[in-house]
Amino acid sequence: MSTTKKRLNITLSDHLAVFLKKVALRDEVPQATKAAEMLERAMELEEDAYFSMLAEEREKKTSKLLSHDDFWSKAL
Repeated sequence: MSTTKKRLNITLSDHLAVFLKKVALRDEVPQATKAAEMLERAMELEEDAYFSMLAEEREKKTSKLLSHDDFWSKAL
């Protein structure tokens, strides 16, 4: 049976595997679900860091102003 979700094989160190198992049990979800949730959070943090860096660059006096549309066309 095919699925619309992307599958990804990863290898975890022993301590990460134990941690993942424990938090999945705590939250009563499958390990794959918990791993996907944690990966999504990590990606959101990376995105936040990226946009923060962009904002800091924009705050420099030498930066020119961008319109809303220009910003989003360059950010994505």
